[in-house]
Amino acid sequence: MDTLTIKIRNKNALKLLQDLEQLKLIQIVSEPKQVSKKKISETLAGSIGKKEAAIYHRAIKTMRDEWERNSY
Repeated sequence: MDTLTIKIRNKNALKLLQDLEQLKLIQIVSEPKQVSKKKISETLAGSIGKKEAAIYHRAIKTMRDEWERNSY
């Protein structure tokens, strides 16, 4: 028996392969997904602009100040 790696380009192709598996002509073996070793900060770096980041920082500071003030 041979093991092949294929790239599915169409939903119909996947359905066809599943049908072949049901007929016991092939066996679909999925590879385990590899977990990314990147830190979340590395993944998200540069996802928002400096202007937006400044707006978010001001909003967070305001929320923290409101949370820590005496409410009685």
